[in-house]
Amino acid sequence: MNHLEEYYSRYDEDGRLLSRHGQVEYLTTMKYIKKCLEGIPDPDILEVGAGTGRYSVTLAKQGLRVTAVELIEHNLEILRSKLDGTEPVIAVQGNALDLSLFSDNSFNLTMLLGPMYHLYTKEEKLKALSEAVRVTKPGGFILAAYCMNEPTVIQYVFGLNHLRQVMDQNMLTDDWHCISEPKDLFDMVRTEEIAELDAAVPVRRIRLVAADGAANYMRECIDAMDDETFEKWMEYHFTICERQDLIGASHHTLDILQKEHNREF
Repeated sequence: MNHLEEYYSRYDEDGRLLSRHGQVEYLTTMKYIKKCLEGIPDPDILEVGAGTGRYSVTLAKQGLRVTAVELIEHNLEILRSKLDGTEPVIAVQGNALDLSLFSDNSFNLTMLLGPMYHLYTKEEKLKALSEAVRVTKPGGFILAAYCMNEPTVIQYVFGLNHLRQVMDQNMLTDDWHCISEPKDLFDMVRTEEIAELDAAVPVRRIRLVAADGAANYMRECIDAMDDETFEKWMEYHFTICERQDLIGASHHTLDILQKEHNREF
């Protein structure tokens, strides 16, 4: 069992997204998924790195046709356990770096909502993004999620008092960029690195969104909110989540791309 399999065999991803603070990321992502699908009759959707199916299963239960690809067998078993057999979903084991199972120009929407977290070189990230673009129809959308560098430095390095540890293990560059290896599980990026990836594939960016904004800085506060207060928090979050001066401070970002240049929402 590798580091990633060991991590996901014991991590409750559904619990994270179902928590009140985790709902910020989930509701934001769902909002932009729906925007991408507006005006497309009977869309074909691919989720690469579908995890335990929080998005794929939800979309399939809404009657949308989904293909879910997941690397970790444990996650795939959980995803399949949520299905009753009536949903229009196909769930297969696969790798974001090789989508040769699918033909070019097959899907209206391709989602990479997890794989970029666990790819540690620019070459790997570009391969995954290129594969996602290849299987997307012209004019279709690609959603790619990333873990951001600065919140990790602020919360993990300083907030949780790991400065000495990361310095001793040479886990930071001189300009405070986190250095990750597979044993560290997650790779952190900055907005300029996302832009470099986008520039290397035939897409245009529609939006770069702060998927959870300040939610992870305020977990206890948000988890304690009543329904009315949380509704107002989401109203505020949606007002600012596209502000580019705040993007790099979000723990997770959502890069919304369009293959070629035919349609915009």
